[in-house]
Amino acid sequence: MNVLLDTHAFLWAVMQPGELSAKTRKLLENQATDVLVSAATAWEIATKFRLGKLPSAAPIVADIDDVARRLGARWLAISHAHAIKAGGYSQAHRDPFDRILVAQAEIEGLPLVSRDRALRQFGVKLLW
Repeated sequence: MNVLLDTHAFLWAVMQPGELSAKTRKLLENQATDVLVSAATAWEIATKFRLGKLPSAAPIVADIDDVARRLGARWLAISHAHAIKAGGYSQAHRDPFDRILVAQAEIEGLPLVSRDRALRQFGVKLLW
């Protein structure tokens, strides 16, 4: 199974696995799961760290590639198709990071691992 992690799922997987649901932990531990992390997640973490909203992310910002590798994840780049889709959603959801993650999940046909129920309005499959 291929999955895309929401930013909070990525952060919890590497920093606080106990915050993940049992189903999500099992999914991430399964060697057959292909875990993808969006470039938007790196952008969001770096932004929130810079703004002082995520001070505990210093080790992640310092070497995010190694953090993702240890998680067994690979990166999903943001394409122009993802950007156009994200910008074109009519839903009144203001978070640009969420919008790009949803667009990537939809275009790539990936379930999004997220506990954010507000993302259901986009019609993508959520796992938690």
